[in-house]
Amino acid sequence: MKLDFEKMGGLIPAIVQDNNTNKVLMLGFMNEEAYEETKETGKVTFFSRTKNRLWMKGETSGSILQVVSIMVDCDNDTILIKANPTGPVCHTGADTCFGEKNVEDLMFLKYLQNFIEQRRQEMPEGSYTTSLFQKGVNRMAQKVGEEVVETVIEATNGTEDGFIYEASDLIYHLIVLLTSKGLRLEDLARELKKRHKG
Repeated sequence: MKLDFEKMGGLIPAIVQDNNTNKVLMLGFMNEEAYEETKETGKVTFFSRTKNRLWMKGETSGSILQVVSIMVDCDNDTILIKANPTGPVCHTGADTCFGEKNVEDLMFLKYLQNFIEQRRQEMPEGSYTTSLFQKGVNRMAQKVGEEVVETVIEATNGTEDGFIYEASDLIYHLIVLLTSKGLRLEDLARELKKRHKG
């Protein structure tokens, strides 16, 4: 797909969104050279209209934007970049250029599953997650069962803190089991959405 750089005099808007939280981090402009540099290096690079040159986000602050994906809009004149920031994005020190905190606790579950998948691929020694994958699906399923029982006990006879602790253990072990089966939390979300009647 060819981007239309001519429509706005050689520049296109590039919206940057956090890959994990889905927060919009900033908007910048790219010329064709900046776009190619971004694709080649995996680091978001803009064309600075004030400096009249290419400018890699974070080149002075160190808060770079690591590219995860690049999408083009229907008119081929705007791009959406999903990225992982290494620090605050705005020059003011704010998380985003729109003054929002770049935090979405629920999205941490997606990050956690990505991390667990990385453990499954790399299998580093000394990792508890690695040990679960090494023991196989039966042990992983058994751990989910154990955590269910502990969660139920805390829900009926324990404390709120204890319940949250055990429910967190349950979710973690369920994500490990899902990952071992080649499935993701998004698969569960799709199933629940299908069942939801509104």
